[in-house]
Amino acid sequence: MRIVFMGSPDYAVKILDELNKRYEIAAVYTQPDKPVGRKKVLTPTPVKKYALEKNLEVYTPVTLKDDNTIENLKPDFIVVAAYGLLLPEKILNIAPCINLHASLLPKYRGASPIQSAILNGDEYTGVTAMLMDKGLDTGDILSWDYTEVGRKTSIDLFNELAVIAAKQTPFVIDNFSKIKPLKQIDALASYSPKIKKSDGYVTFESALIIDRKYRAFQPWPGIYCERFKINEMELIDTDSSNNEGEILEIGDGVVIGCKKGKIRLIKIQVPGKKEINAVDYANGKRLKVGDNIISS
Repeated sequence: MRIVFMGSPDYAVKILDELNKRYEIAAVYTQPDKPVGRKKVLTPTPVKKYALEKNLEVYTPVTLKDDNTIENLKPDFIVVAAYGLLLPEKILNIAPCINLHASLLPKYRGASPIQSAILNGDEYTGVTAMLMDKGLDTGDILSWDYTEVGRKTSIDLFNELAVIAAKQTPFVIDNFSKIKPLKQIDALASYSPKIKKSDGYVTFESALIIDRKYRAFQPWPGIYCERFKINEMELIDTDSSNNEGEILEIGDGVVIGCKKGKIRLIKIQVPGKKEINAVDYANGKRLKVGDNIISS
């Protein structure tokens, strides 16, 4: 069985690794190297790193419009997991294209399904194996599996769903001829947009919203308010009424009131400075219980 694999992040690596143990990987497609960090060092995707370590053929095109390589490789299946490019129709017609999308489709089509599940307080999320078509995550469903969201962060869910997808993919490939694809109900579809840095901005209006953003936006873009980035925090409650930004307690962290609910700041980072404990920040600013951490 010859597989062309397309993916970019760590989520895709676990799937590729499982496929590489079972089938012949004809080629790997991933996003081009991108500048990372302040020094803008060109860095390969996790999938490219894995492929090079395993001596797999790797391609990093900016677009697939003029690609003729895949057809010449004569794959039995094309497996896609968080690749980052839409596949043109000519590639979709080469072989069955199976996408491992990290949501329970038709919910959260698009770029950020895991973050959207956390932000919206969903009880469950999962992975859908989908037969790709010309639309954005609109293809027929081949298989799915689910897990509880609970108090998990996006990092937790990415790792958990990658394991689920890695088990799900060989099942779909091995049983492809027996599976009857299920059409998605477009009327039930929702869309998850690409995450922007500005999405990490929070106010002290709702502790629930802060907590969901904190868990959803790990490791990027994180969350921040007017004065600092919140690197580590805990949700205390979601129902109490308080003055926004008021310091309620300084001890094991700094407890901050929200219009609805309370959070405990543990580690913060002022722009241009190193991460510090929230208690040290409060002491350095000579803040006390009753002061406002935003306006003081």
